[in-house]
Amino acid sequence: MKRSERVSAIVKILSDSPNQSYSLGTFCQMFGAAKSSISEDLQAARNLLEKMELGYIETTSGAGGGVRFIPSISDKVFLELQMDLCEKLKEPARQLAGGFLYTSDIMFNARLMKKVAHAFARKFQDTGADYVVTIETKGIAVATMVSDLLNIPLVVIRRESKISEGSTVSINYFSGSSDRVQKMSIAKRAVEPGSRALIIDDFMRAGGSVKGIADILTEFDVEIVGTGLIIVTTEPERKTIPEYSALLYLAGIDPEKKELKVFPNIQFF
Repeated sequence: MKRSERVSAIVKILSDSPNQSYSLGTFCQMFGAAKSSISEDLQAARNLLEKMELGYIETTSGAGGGVRFIPSISDKVFLELQMDLCEKLKEPARQLAGGFLYTSDIMFNARLMKKVAHAFARKFQDTGADYVVTIETKGIAVATMVSDLLNIPLVVIRRESKISEGSTVSINYFSGSSDRVQKMSIAKRAVEPGSRALIIDDFMRAGGSVKGIADILTEFDVEIVGTGLIIVTTEPERKTIPEYSALLYLAGIDPEKKELKVFPNIQFF
């Protein structure tokens, strides 16, 4: 294979499996090339990815060392993503009776959520999380993509336990969005005691659901190392969780324009 072909193949392989380590020997055997040649190929791939601001290739030494691709998103693309989401959410037709907001088409838009997932992956890359955790249902799409980018398992907390999951742990929590007590459950096999979790969800008002996730994980002695949310309302100002990272803030309806006031979180990173 020509060097340009090897470089293209290496970029494809690494970017398809983010945060997965590959030894130089793997590429040497795959392409029938010497380690010196593969090292030069990797440097060319590293320069290309960094120039395009798609992420970077990290090299680790030692017996278990190798190379892995760390995905990212540029500041420019991230800002464009925030503004695009803001414009979509301002559409008057999204306002539903009872003060609810229709977001299903956004949360299940794979291309949009892939960009959102890259933002969360960049934000939480170094947290050392062992799991990405979300609650069904609209946060599952983005949480799945984040777990893929970070190369860690996804855990979905259910609102009702399923017999197919075996023994479960359940708790009751107060949901501010529905203004009532609800239930959530997690399979006992889902997480290991003493591990670390990253919470990813689509929407938060007062924080009842997110606090419920944190509370149920404490039953397994799981540490919360980060909380990422796509939309957070500005009211109530005081949330039930102390720390979180929001892409966007929702501040009610502008009485003059008759549209939702949505603005980006400029301090996300």
